[in-house]
Amino acid sequence: MHSFTPDAVRSLRLADTDSRLAALERFAAATFPTAQDEIWRYSRIAELNLAAYSPGTMSTTITGADSVLTTDELDVSDHSLDLFEDLNEAFASVIRLRIPRGTVLDEPIVITHVLQGSGGACFPRLDIDAGDDSEVTVIERFMSADDVTGIVMPVLHVRARQAARVKYLAINELGSSVWQIANQQSVGERDSTTLLSAVALGGDYARVRTHAKLVGQGSSTRQVALYFADGSQTHDFRITQEHIAPKTSADLLFKGAVNDVARSVYTGLIKIGPDARGTQAFQTNRNLTLSDGAWAESVPNLEIETNDVKCSHASTVGPIDEDQRFYLESRGIQPDIAERLVVLGFFDEVLGQLPTGGLAADLRLRISRKLHQAMVPA
Repeated sequence: MHSFTPDAVRSLRLADTDSRLAALERFAAATFPTAQDEIWRYSRIAELNLAAYSPGTMSTTITGADSVLTTDELDVSDHSLDLFEDLNEAFASVIRLRIPRGTVLDEPIVITHVLQGSGGACFPRLDIDAGDDSEVTVIERFMSADDVTGIVMPVLHVRARQAARVKYLAINELGSSVWQIANQQSVGERDSTTLLSAVALGGDYARVRTHAKLVGQGSSTRQVALYFADGSQTHDFRITQEHIAPKTSADLLFKGAVNDVARSVYTGLIKIGPDARGTQAFQTNRNLTLSDGAWAESVPNLEIETNDVKCSHASTVGPIDEDQRFYLESRGIQPDIAERLVVLGFFDEVLGQLPTGGLAADLRLRISRKLHQAMVPA
């Protein structure tokens, strides 16, 4: 038994209670996933005990969004990716951003969620509807103290309308006793550009599933991510780039490092539909294993249903380049510092592509501190 019941939904006393109850019914009727399901393969889903949690609260602050916040329903998605997105819909705390046609927001919108108390399950939901020829950058941070236990199930929906430019960055700074199961969907219309990016440092088991759909001719999406796991952490990414319209493009670069007995999982699918002629799509996943007990799984895939396309995927898993380490050590740099410098250099390609705004220096510092804590000699 768990606390996610119809009565719990009704207790929220919100105007959309009926649609929330319908989502909860879909959640209750769904089969709970197992690691035997392909989309959950290599995951730790068997460890999840929803009965250990009850609806909780997050403290949320928003800056830079006063002119575009709305309470109106937004046409950003037509389906849920899985039962956890349904559960989010039932209990969501929703932030809706509508960027009017032709509007360019020069400064990023920053949304910060802080998990309050232990034992809570929280369901932040962010809907972004970017009008024709508009431009917006959104940074969403998820945080908690290390002594807090809980689970966060965020959902992101983005619709980039004709010629819109949307940049999104999720930063996971959750404590080491918190789970995250995130779902993201984006839809790109004609000539739009979308950037979905992530920095994953925190959490015990942290999963992000992303479905980027290109429905308009000439639309493009980029996805970039940096992740570093140590101790017994797991970072888990499941990515689909679906090309429906012709002359669309997608480019993905994910770089991660794992230390101690930590794990990472990346599965990616480039899906080219029968009408997506002239498409270009690329995926690259690179992983560093920094200790004998660390483990990284990388599974890129292609599904192509038409000709006249350019697609590629690449993945690597391996230790630090010994020549790079030797070069630094030969110039008097201590081995542990040399190793951290190599890893920071490895991440730099991704860091340079993140829409960090004024958070760039702070983010680099946080990454450097985590590397120092994880890799300093005992």
